Amino acid sequence: MNATPERIRELFHQHDLRCTHQRELVFAGLAGTKAHPTAEELYLNLHGQDPNISLATVYNTLDALSAVGLVRKVPGASGACRYDADTSQHVHISMGDGRVMDAPQDLSERLLAGLSLAVLHEIEDRLGISVSRINVQVIAHSRTLKDG
Repeated sequence: MNATPERIRELFHQHDLRCTHQRELVFAGLAGTKAHPTAEELYLNLHGQDPNISLATVYNTLDALSAVGLVRKVPGASGACRYDADTSQHVHISMGDGRVMDAPQDLSERLLAGLSLAVLHEIEDRLGISVSRINVQVIAHSRTLKDG
């Protein structure tokens, strides 16, 4: 994502979010990485740019951005919540060591296309809900030589 200050301000305006220097910094920091950081990791990365930013500000900003759909919370296999500014439909792979990565786009598309619309409609009908988004997460571990 091209997270220029102008684009960030436009996104915040579209989502009725107050635009502050700290919020811009948090969003730009998250949009500029594919690492899916925790709030603490993002804070450590941002603290060098702005020593006045607090961990509480990072958490509060991520909560606000998540609430309006500008970032996604991604549960990590190790328990820590991670964040992603890429809100497009794609599959996350959570590793046992806590890392989260995106599946290659072509494989994400194939996996998501394989989901049955009939089952989704049945979920909606039986539960009286409307499915607005599918979140697929693959839990994985690194292969050892024995795994082949």
